[in-house]
Amino acid sequence: MGATTKNALLLGAAVALAVFALAIGRPSSGEAFAGADALARAAINEIDPGYKPWFSPLWEPPSGEIESLIFGLQAASGAGVLCYALGFWRGRRRPEGKNA
Repeated sequence: MGATTKNALLLGAAVALAVFALAIGRPSSGEAFAGADALARAAINEIDPGYKPWFSPLWEPPSGEIESLIFGLQAASGAGVLCYALGFWRGRRRPEGKNA
């Protein structure tokens, strides 16, 4: 099996996984793309409607878009560090003189 075939199969698997996740991941609270915070808040309000949070965040982003931007940057930074480490370790394992 060639590298092109493997890449095509991996790309097809990634697309199928994304479509499957979108197909089964329908929001239960009526809010599209509800995060874990909103789901946790709803569950807490259901269990104890008089609950008062004992901690408040030091800083809140001015809008949801900025919050999403910061979350995306955090995810991209983590993926970059992880991929760098995996590439570094893979490069160390490869014997010298072999480039492919």
